[in-house]
Amino acid sequence: MSNISKWQELSRKTAFKKYSRNLLSVDFRMADGTVADYIIDDRQGAACTLGLTEDNQVVLVRQFRPGPNAILNELPGGYIEAGEDPITAARREFIEETGYDGEFESVGSCLDDAYSTLDRACFVAKNCRKVGEPQNTSTEQTEVVLVSLKEFRAALRKGRMTDVEVGYMGLDYLKLL
Repeated sequence: MSNISKWQELSRKTAFKKYSRNLLSVDFRMADGTVADYIIDDRQGAACTLGLTEDNQVVLVRQFRPGPNAILNELPGGYIEAGEDPITAARREFIEETGYDGEFESVGSCLDDAYSTLDRACFVAKNCRKVGEPQNTSTEQTEVVLVSLKEFRAALRKGRMTDVEVGYMGLDYLKLL
């Protein structure tokens, strides 16, 4: 039997809001009666896709990321719009960021982290083929990078990309781990 119980939420207010970030200040009463304040990253759902071309090249996007202040190779993805089906969002983001399309299948979902409400819908796209060019904007400049499964597994092990869990979930689903 577990001694862990859900904390009692006492208050919630927006601490900061800009772009897709909504940081909440939330007060909780702990089991011992003390009150603790937590900052929660309250975000809408997102979708992310592990895409493989017909010859098993992994479709990645290279782009600058302000958090780590670095250019990263990443799995394509983005936010799910209000009322949008997750698979529709995944395909839209994949095509916008890469210019590729494929056969999409859901592989589940994953939480972003312990201090975020983001629940990420995870997909694989098989038999990806180029259907256009990336649709870059002033705040999202992407460049398509195709890597072998061996190179992709090595990048996942290094952990120097975002959405590592989606990569592992996709490879496991495809039995390519």
